[in-house]
Amino acid sequence: MNKTLPASKLPVIKIIRTEDEVFTKMNLEMEDETHDMLVKWGKEAATDEDYVSIAIRAGLEEYLSNEESK
Repeated sequence: MNKTLPASKLPVIKIIRTEDEVFTKMNLEMEDETHDMLVKWGKEAATDEDYVSIAIRAGLEEYLSNEESK
């Protein structure tokens, strides 16, 4: 994440419920044109909740990375 706030400035986010999801992470090889098409389709299909999930995950990964480097 590009904009890191000190912990004292972060808003409170309450976890109301969790769901376990099974997924497979894949390393894909494709033409640039195919990649661009998939990115376009993904952006068209993404919901606000998808963006929230991405932001939460990125924030947690950054936090953990910073903690590990201390």
